[in-house]
Amino acid sequence: MIDYNIFTKKSIYRTLVRMKKFQVITLFPEMFTGVFENSMMWKAQRDEIVQLRTINLRNFGIGPRQQVDDTPYGGGDGMLLKPEPLFAAVAEARKNDPTAKVLLMTPRGQRWKQSIAQNWSESDHGYIFICGRYEGYDERIVSLVDEQVSVGDYVLTGGELPAMTIIDSIVRLIPGVLGGESSAQIESFSDGETLEFPQYTKPAEFEGMAVPEVLLNGNHALIAKWRADHSFKAE
Repeated sequence: MIDYNIFTKKSIYRTLVRMKKFQVITLFPEMFTGVFENSMMWKAQRDEIVQLRTINLRNFGIGPRQQVDDTPYGGGDGMLLKPEPLFAAVAEARKNDPTAKVLLMTPRGQRWKQSIAQNWSESDHGYIFICGRYEGYDERIVSLVDEQVSVGDYVLTGGELPAMTIIDSIVRLIPGVLGGESSAQIESFSDGETLEFPQYTKPAEFEGMAVPEVLLNGNHALIAKWRADHSFKAE
């Protein structure tokens, strides 16, 4: 039997839970440098809770020019991502994590929300993100995909920003990533519908604006009631 007293809390977590892997297939891996190498994301990697990796789609391009796109059959403006490079890139990602789910960032996918982030943070597999670019992608790419995901009813120039958003929302919910034990339990949408109550810090008064007296009196029952009364239902 393991004597858990010799482990730190983070060591126990690493012993019991497989490190979750996130891989992003993109033509612009440099876009992820600032996100993956700072703050919470950096700490989660340092503590071996997650692995964050980018895969440059250009490395799987065809011919001496490493071509990754071409004109659409039937005519039309713009260029489409070709299937061959993406199939090869996904195959490479699966070597690193054979059980990973493949995700396609697309406006026609299921709308991302907190409850999905919570479920995916608790899963025992990793994720491979495909980030589209240009005018779109060859439809045959969809045969690779387990889930199509959208972050809203609008169009961006590529799937990189949605991938960053989704990864951030998942990683912060993985045990051991946030500092406080209950940090993720009391925030907006933690129950699927409620927005978090207003919060205050020192000083107690600033430019004529005072912190509500109930938060200063130390009565935890009254504080809990005030917070419940001042939480809002999401529309």
